[in-house]
Amino acid sequence: MIEHDALTATRDAYDAAASTYAQLFRDSLRDSPLDRAILGVFAEEVRASGDGRVADLGCGPGHVTAYLDGLGLAAFGVDASPAMIELAREAYPGLRFDVGSMAASGIADGALGGVLSRWSVIHTPPRELPVILAEFHRVLAPGGHLLIGFSASEDPSHPTQVFDHAVAPAYRWWPDHLAALLRESGLAEVARTVREPRPTDRRQFKEIHLLARKA
Repeated sequence: MIEHDALTATRDAYDAAASTYAQLFRDSLRDSPLDRAILGVFAEEVRASGDGRVADLGCGPGHVTAYLDGLGLAAFGVDASPAMIELAREAYPGLRFDVGSMAASGIADGALGGVLSRWSVIHTPPRELPVILAEFHRVLAPGGHLLIGFSASEDPSHPTQVFDHAVAPAYRWWPDHLAALLRESGLAEVARTVREPRPTDRRQFKEIHLLARKA
């Protein structure tokens, strides 16, 4: 019940903030060369695996889904917030966007060459994250890749830390701990990037991308 309530509260909060969120982040990749670089590596790895179909799970207003499409991937977006999906469909009418859950996506087993999860698991209660990682593993084809982005915690003895996200309560993760959960789910880390916070950032958190491959 706690987890269901958390998902419902998060969905409702993003519905209420959807327009503001879209305005703030629609052009965010323009000023993030490191993010563009890791997305480019992800796209190359997915294409090399032989299947360019990618699900952007937790796609928000769709701007990163559209970026992946521009990199030559058959990308589609899924988000729990109907308001976010409505904005994504309006902004990118040529792409597919569906309302759905990361924990039960409805995507067929092994259907994807890639899964993108950029800051979409941060509102997940920590004990529920393995369920979502198992879903990522299920929908990936053998050799498929996951790119997951999140904010890092600061103390390895406390692998998760709650922080006051502007929309809904959220969690930071110690990167090695999350990488271990990926391994337990059958996803082996291939590479990671670490971006130090800018002096002007409101929160002085490191931002992590982990690239992992399904055996």
